[in-house]
Amino acid sequence: MERILDACCGSRMFWFDKNNSDVVYADNRELSDTLCDGRTLNVHPDIIADFRNMPFEDESFYMVVFDPPHLLKAGDESWLAKKYGKLTSTWQDDIRQGFAECMRVLKPNGTLIFKWNEEQVALSELKKLFPQAPLFGNRRSKTHWLVFMKDQA
Repeated sequence: MERILDACCGSRMFWFDKNNSDVVYADNRELSDTLCDGRTLNVHPDIIADFRNMPFEDESFYMVVFDPPHLLKAGDESWLAKKYGKLTSTWQDDIRQGFAECMRVLKPNGTLIFKWNEEQVALSELKKLFPQAPLFGNRRSKTHWLVFMKDQA
């Protein structure tokens, strides 16, 4: 039984073990491409799923990693869009829905790890979308890691 869900795994960039058997890797896309610098980009999730409406039972995971797309401006065929995905015009609602879904699939007292790069959308704007404040996270770079915990049932 997998204990962790990566709801937007992309190419699993930050995972030390990209095939960790404790993790269900989910993404809404699958692709293999060669980037402009010659590197290969592979997005091959275990499950094709939209983070706004995930096909998992309530309280299925002890930990959820939520690293949604963070770019508003990127060409559809650009390496940035391929690597990180792209926000839609409804991005605020998408993030709210994704956060709610991540909390839904977490077990009571489960941990949500949220990753965001504020190159195009400031973290201060994003935090307004969350129904609760993070417990802790980093504050010094453009890429932020925030930690949330689901309340007991």
